[in-house]
Parts: sequence; structure tokens; C-alpha cells
Amino acid sequence: MSDRPLLFGEFFIEKLIQKTRTHTHYTQLNKKHMLDLKTLKAALVQMEEEKKIPQEKILDAIEQSLAAAYKKDYGKKGQIVRCSLDLDSGAMSFFQIKIVADESTVRFVELDENGEPVSSEPTEEGDERSVYNPEKHILIEDAQKIKTNATLDDEIVFPLELRDDFGRVAAQTAKQVIMQRIREAERGVVLDEFSDREGEIIIGTVQKIDMRGNVFVEFGKVTGFLPKEEQIPGESYRQGQRLKTYLFEVEETSRGINLKLSRSHPRFLLELFALEAPEIASGTVEIKGIAREPGNRSKISVVSHDENIDATGSCVGQKGVRVMTVSEELNGEKIDIIEYDENPGNYIAKALSPAQALDIEVNEEEKSAKITVAEDQLSLAIGKGGQNARLANKLTGWKIDIKSNNQTQVQEDVVEDDDSYQSLESLTEEHKQEEE
Repeated sequence: MSDRPLLFGEFFIEKLIQKTRTHTHYTQLNKKHMLDLKTLKAALVQMEEEKKIPQEKILDAIEQSLAAAYKKDYGKKGQIVRCSLDLDSGAMSFFQIKIVADESTVRFVELDENGEPVSSEPTEEGDERSVYNPEKHILIEDAQKIKTNATLDDEIVFPLELRDDFGRVAAQTAKQVIMQRIREAERGVVLDEFSDREGEIIIGTVQKIDMRGNVFVEFGKVTGFLPKEEQIPGESYRQGQRLKTYLFEVEETSRGINLKLSRSHPRFLLELFALEAPEIASGTVEIKGIAREPGNRSKISVVSHDENIDATGSCVGQKGVRVMTVSEELNGEKIDIIEYDENPGNYIAKALSPAQALDIEVNEEEKSAKITVAEDQLSLAIGKGGQNARLANKLTGWKIDIKSNNQTQVQEDVVEDDDSYQSLESLTEEHKQEEE
């Protein structure tokens, strides 16, 4: 039973509702409205332990559902009915709440037997007062006879008659409301847990892979979604595999909480380095830019805020162990690490590494640069399929044209126009918009 806590909760609810169905049970409980405390407390404890739902939330759901059931059978339109459960004695009590009002807070109109206004005349513009209902409101002069210091909008409590004959429909209504509140509370717990982890790496277990290649990853009591387009090309996954993913959005829907995951997101690379390099996690070394073609190659630029700490060395690690660990997590993705430079020309030259630039012409107005390299460096600077130049463009945000020192014609269109620079801050927002 502990493997299915929700079924246990349903069983408890049935037991609880049964207390409202028969007069016989009330006789057995000294003819009082009481509940089986052992069943109730055991359910509250188990739901808190296994579903991480506070006992107070479950108790509140039970009280509200029983109040709704009471009002359905015995209440009148407009009434505010509340229920109170005493965990010490098991007693159940019902109350009617009336709001203290006067002509400044309510409008006085004639009501029919159903509590609806007889007149359909429109209210004056700007008049936000509600219609006076004797089942919901009490005039201040009457309220002060009961509570001498009563003021407007105070609540006056009136005990309601205890009923032994809750019907089956009311019992089912209570059950439905209870289950709904439990689901809402459960979603709230999950939302609180994961909303604070948005933008972090989370580790889960591959639950299943559908026919389209989308991966569902389990994180305890909630499942995340890793779509095909957010995966690293060429990667394969298996059921039961432990998997690191980047949580780029937590979405609350009518069906529950959606965890949107990615392994191709540029910030996944950043967070992996933060796990491996304490200097990055502490902020001593900062990753200023990321350009990534997932599963193939990436470039990152780094800067140190401590003159005694080498930025690139912190990322590479002793004997390259840090960068190799990150690369292995990314299915062998090659990672170029360069030092950030405030000077655009120097920054672009470093971004084109491993190629060496002979000359750089920078046009700051157009954010473009013309790079001259040696003849034997040209293919290295451009890269296979223009990849090196393309990544340098993404990293720096500058359009880059490359030529050899023996060429008069500049190598243009190395970088596609839509591969423009994006700041780290804009990357997650773009992912969210693409999902929408």
C-alpha cells in the first residue's frame, strides 16, 4: 500500500465520507459528529511523508469539501459555510459566516425566493457595492448586538445545526473536492520544489522513449520532457539510464507541472563547467559567451576576476581533466576555450583560434571585421563547412570575413545571417519562445 499512497488517500476518503452516511455510526460514536481519528491521522502522516503535502493543506481540503457538501444539501444561495475538524476529539462542526455591512458597502434591492435581485436595473457607473443578502451579510447595528466592537467587513460566526443525514450525492461531492485539493496541493509542492531550480542541471532517470524519439525523464514524483530537438545529435538513451539535463522552464498547466528539459541548450554547457570548476561556481571566473553546435563543437570565452587565477586554466583543469569530463558528458563535443578581451579586434582574433590572424580590420559601426590569415591557415580559420568562422561569429556577435594574405577576394558568406550573436541572458528566453 505504501507504493500507492494516492490509493491509500482514496481509501481514507471513502472511510471518512462513510462517517456522514449512516446514523448507526454516529450512535457508535456517542451520537456526535466525530471521525475515526486513527484513520485520519494515519492518512495525514502518510500523505505528508510520501507525497510531501503538509498535513495542514490536507486538513483544510477536507474541511472545505465537507462545508461544500453541507451547503449543497442544507444551505441557501449566498451563504458562506465553513467546517471545523478537531483532531484532538474528532468532532466536526459547521458554521455560517456573515460579513458586517452597511449602505456604504452593499446595495439594498428586493430579492426573490432564490436570492436573485427582482429588478434588473443597471447599477450606477462606478458603483462596486455588492447586493445585500441576509444569508451573507449582517448590518453593523445588528452585528454590534452580538459583538460590541464589530466593524465593517468583520466576520460574525453562527453555529449551524449538526446533521446526521448527509446524502450520497453530498458525500461524492466531498470526495471529489478532497481529491481535487490533494492534486492541487501536490502540484504546489512540485512547483515550489522545481521553480527554484529553473536554470540548473537536474539529474533524473530515463522513464521511456516514445516513437518520435522524445525522452521522458523521471525526477521522483514528477516527469520531465526532453524533446528530440533539445537532445544532442547522435546521442542514444536507454530506459533506466541516469541522465543530466538542463531545466530551462517549469510550466504549470491544467494537467500538472511540465518540466521542460534540454541537453542542447548553450547554458547546459555553462552549468556543466560550474559543476567541474569551483572558480566558475563561485563567480571568480566568468563565462562571458558561448557558441555551440551541440554534439560537434563549442567555443566559450572566459574572464577571471582575480588576477591570481588563470581563467582558461580553471576550465581546462589539471591535465585537461575538467574540460574532458564536460566533453564526455556532451557525447564527445569538442570545446575551444578562449580568454575574453574587451578589444573587439583581439577578441575576434582569439575567437578564430586555433587559426592565427595576420591582420584585422574592424568596422565598429557595422560590427564587422575583415581578417587576413596565412595561406596555410585559411581552411583552419574557416573550418569544415565554415564551422570555425560560424562559431566565432556567434561568440563575438561580429560579422567576420576571412581572406588569405595571397588573396584579393574576401571569403564572404562564411557565416549565415541568422547565426547572429546572442547574450547568455537571452538564450533561455529564446528557448521558451521557441517552445511556445
